[in-house]
Amino acid sequence: MQKPKVFVTRRIPEKGLSLVRDFCDAEIWPDELPPSREALLRGLDHVDGLLSLLTDRIDSAAMDVSSNLRVISNMAVGVDNVDLAAATARRIPVGNTPGALTDATADMTFALMMAAARRIVEGERYVREGKWKTWSPQLLLGADFVGATWGILGFGRIGQAVAKRAQGFDLSVIYYDPAASPAFGASAVSMEELLRTSDFISVHVPLTAETHHMINAETLRLMKPTAVLVNTARGPVVDPNALYAALKANQIFAAALDVTEPEPMPADHPLLELPNCLVVPHLGSASKQTRDQMAYLAAENLIAGLRGERLPHCANPDVYA
Repeated sequence: MQKPKVFVTRRIPEKGLSLVRDFCDAEIWPDELPPSREALLRGLDHVDGLLSLLTDRIDSAAMDVSSNLRVISNMAVGVDNVDLAAATARRIPVGNTPGALTDATADMTFALMMAAARRIVEGERYVREGKWKTWSPQLLLGADFVGATWGILGFGRIGQAVAKRAQGFDLSVIYYDPAASPAFGASAVSMEELLRTSDFISVHVPLTAETHHMINAETLRLMKPTAVLVNTARGPVVDPNALYAALKANQIFAAALDVTEPEPMPADHPLLELPNCLVVPHLGSASKQTRDQMAYLAAENLIAGLRGERLPHCANPDVYA
């Protein structure tokens, strides 16, 4: 029996890749960087399935390259890189990997918040540059966590995992998410109240037309001058120009970004010149266990779709209506 033909847009962890290879005739993009648009379309020629990453734009034109395409499996929780409406119209289920990266991303959120609030990277740089001469009562003063207020924008799996961790720091936790219910001692508030009263603000919303540049000049003006902002969601949720202006003017205390606009952020980007802006290269899910599990779930979704079965994790369930 002939194996279904699939295109995998990057080499994923072996835990998932071995499943794909066993079941499929798989072409795997070999380079460290994502395939170009042209290479992506070539890879899709006559395939039955696609295993994509968040760096791949899967629009209607890409879906139409192969009339055999039966499933798209995205190795990510977010599917903003995939045109879900176009996929649903073509009866193509789209898989994602929710749950697998919840804890790792919540951990990264806390790591970034503490690093930015306590100026860890600035301090490390200070030592390496030979500036550390003695203990000083005013050197690199940061923010305290105990008794402070943490505001969570988006109270899904990751937002709730952050709230759970905040309990151990004696933080007061509030959130804005009209679709969510209270959990882990967090209280629902309006977005304006959250922005005005929070000492620490973390962003955990999906990227949609409504959340694009949710953090902008207007919302930044509502924040405390002592506020610290962390984004581990998607880069375009935060307007980088507005954030630069706010940080440059000390309108807010600091920001830490795991995701950026653009992504990757070029080395000469103005935000990287600011000592109160910490940027890391999209490491939210970057633990071995988490990435292994994401690869495994992506492989399971791919194989289920190729078998004509319902995807274990489907981002467009209307496809089955």
